[in-house]
Amino acid sequence: MSELIEARNLRKTFTTPVGDVHAVNGLSLNVRSGEVFGLLGANGAGKTTTLRMILGLMKPTSGSASVAGFDVATQPEQVKRSVALVSASAGLYQWLSPRELMHYFADLYDVSRINANWRIDQLAELFDLTSFIDRPCSGLSTGQQQRVNLARSLMHDPPVVLMDEPTRGLDIVGSKRIFDFTARLKEMGKAVIFCTHRLEEAQRLCDRFGLMFRGRLQLEGTLTELRQKSGRESITDMFLDLMEVNNSTTEESMQPQPVAAIPAQEGRSA
Repeated sequence: MSELIEARNLRKTFTTPVGDVHAVNGLSLNVRSGEVFGLLGANGAGKTTTLRMILGLMKPTSGSASVAGFDVATQPEQVKRSVALVSASAGLYQWLSPRELMHYFADLYDVSRINANWRIDQLAELFDLTSFIDRPCSGLSTGQQQRVNLARSLMHDPPVVLMDEPTRGLDIVGSKRIFDFTARLKEMGKAVIFCTHRLEEAQRLCDRFGLMFRGRLQLEGTLTELRQKSGRESITDMFLDLMEVNNSTTEESMQPQPVAAIPAQEGRSA
């Protein structure tokens, strides 16, 4: 399997009035074709910032990344043509129908009309869109809109899929559809990064995991490898241990340190 996503020592620092914030701090990872990599962590861990740098939407402070062999910094157009981004925060054009929306995205990626029609029929069957494919998106339920969002992201059939909290706001049925979809991507040979803070769900789906905390990739490997490293069975317990260790370290560093006694100078009393 070839590596389709590579990130090397990525860092992103934001300057604020109260000091620098290291959103991502020296992150390295790789994802191969036919592999689902779970980038896991609590809100604010740096997951979305990492995806934005890999996609080329955000310039890293330092480090580099490549997608399908294209360098994110020097070949941004080729990178974007090689990636599908699936995000719970991505909206749909409410006045368009799913069919019109997918044709719109096909045009953006220079997919020919004939191929676009074929892809729409294929994706409509895959995501069960046929019954509402010509209705305005404004009249669709949350689950239906999410299925349309998945379909339009694959119109250009990219080798890499980045998924940012794709199950947020969905019920059990909607979440299952996302997981079934992700398993299908793996069968198709796509390289997938699955970003979520729903750790138990990811544990059933992903081939390898990266546990992020405060901008760093604290643990990385298969579930078996993580269990050997941590001594824990579940991803949730591993992450809670990470939080406890890091919080303890932070508290210790904030404790006042003893001041060494200053020797008295000659001619002066101590």
